[in-house]
Amino acid sequence: MLPRVRRRAVELDPSDKTADRMVGRVPGSAETTTMDQPLQPFDVGALYSALEDKRNRLGLSWQSVANQLWELSFDLNDRRRDHPISPSTLKNMAKHPRISCQHALFMLRWLGRTPESFLEGATGDDERFALPVTGPDRRLRWALKLLYASMDEKRRQDGLTWPALAVILGCSPNQLTGLRTAKFATGMDLAIRIVQWMGRPAADFVYPAAW
Repeated sequence: MLPRVRRRAVELDPSDKTADRMVGRVPGSAETTTMDQPLQPFDVGALYSALEDKRNRLGLSWQSVANQLWELSFDLNDRRRDHPISPSTLKNMAKHPRISCQHALFMLRWLGRTPESFLEGATGDDERFALPVTGPDRRLRWALKLLYASMDEKRRQDGLTWPALAVILGCSPNQLTGLRTAKFATGMDLAIRIVQWMGRPAADFVYPAAW
């Protein structure tokens, strides 16, 4: 079980380079623990089933679900005029069990669930891993630069090369080093494997964003 970490909701905006400044404050090893248990995959199928269950209970179409996910940030949407989530992004999860880490946050927010509750073998939700609370003027986003910096710090402390860490995390070295310059997202399963390896809650790397 991951440790409880006291945290404040920190607002990062890539446009003002706050994310870059936060990278310089990567928590030290005293705030992390080593995971003794195997890394558990993020179960996209279970996430889809949870969406489907709530959709059926509420009598919604997939288009209506996509609308509700988007309307959680209606103030921000009005300012930015971004493109909403497509219903096909939700429906395709049934046939192609993968999802970006950023899209997953929209769904988790609508469900009121934690990322850890969708690890394979999870038996319930735990409030210790709750995502930051945010209002209609923000969206939940992964702080990918902070995730990369924290991962790289632990990699160096453990004396691992990128190829060696990639073996542990079940990915390619380029998928890991690419996080340093990733503009928007990576796969949710990889992000969750990384935080498990660091012994940290996913919520430590999620913030209420204005983008």
